[in-house]
Amino acid sequence: MNRRKRRRRPLSILQRSRRPRRARTQIQTLTWRQKGAQALAVMLTSNPYIKRLDLRDNGLLRAGAEALADVLSKNSSISDVDLSENQLGAAGAQALCAALTVNQAVQKMQLAGNSLEEQAAKYLADLLQVHTGLKSLDLSYNQLNDQAGETLGPALAENTGLTELNMSWNHLRGPGAVVFARGLEANIFLKVLDISYNGFGDLGALAVAEALKANNVLEELNMSNNRISAAGALSLGLGLRVNRTLRILVVSRNPMQSEGCFGLLKSVRDNPASALELLDLSVRALHTPYLGSSNSSVSYCHLRLRDRKWGLEE
Repeated sequence: MNRRKRRRRPLSILQRSRRPRRARTQIQTLTWRQKGAQALAVMLTSNPYIKRLDLRDNGLLRAGAEALADVLSKNSSISDVDLSENQLGAAGAQALCAALTVNQAVQKMQLAGNSLEEQAAKYLADLLQVHTGLKSLDLSYNQLNDQAGETLGPALAENTGLTELNMSWNHLRGPGAVVFARGLEANIFLKVLDISYNGFGDLGALAVAEALKANNVLEELNMSNNRISAAGALSLGLGLRVNRTLRILVVSRNPMQSEGCFGLLKSVRDNPASALELLDLSVRALHTPYLGSSNSSVSYCHLRLRDRKWGLEE
């Protein structure tokens, strides 16, 4: 009798290029924790073929991060690292940032869900100002608050390499959100930014609008679930009136009401140089009289904007 074998999903994967073929090898591992991470570090230090290191959700903690940081400071072949959900904390972030400052081979770093707060933001800010090779950084699902935003904003302004940044599911709000947005205004490299599920609010939306007026590089922006009202949406529209590069804008799950949605659409329509192709206004029970539905509501409004002849009425 043939029995189907259950395939176990590996908790962590090491992928390496093999010569002469570009095949990949997967090594299944159990939870490394401290001793496992140290043993792995010994092997990685002298291995020139590993390109991608995936240790997501392995309980590495501070000790594991420090062991891997030692590897990353010496190994110049690893370019893609995922250490998400490892409870690294500020101490772990400090060790990793110090290592990446010494060795700038890593181009993609994922640090989601690691309890990173304002202290960790200081180490990350220092890294962003010196690491020109880092192209993608994921800091989602952490506790980066308004103080962290005030720290990361100036660093983002000075960064000269990052093209993709994920800051979703943090606590950026108030003055910190405004300072962070000002960093976007000065940045000339970032193309994809996710700041969804924060608390930018109307003041943050206004700051982002000012950034969009000056920024001529950003192509994708996600601002969903940021407590942006109709007033904030109208402010954001001021930036859309002059921006020439943004292709995708997601502002779903914000209490913008029909007035805010109409204002965004009108701003895009009135900008003949706009590059916007997709505008996501999805929200529950959105009343839309301006959009041609007098006594109805929609739960989803996902517009592709190649044809700008929408016939909107004042």
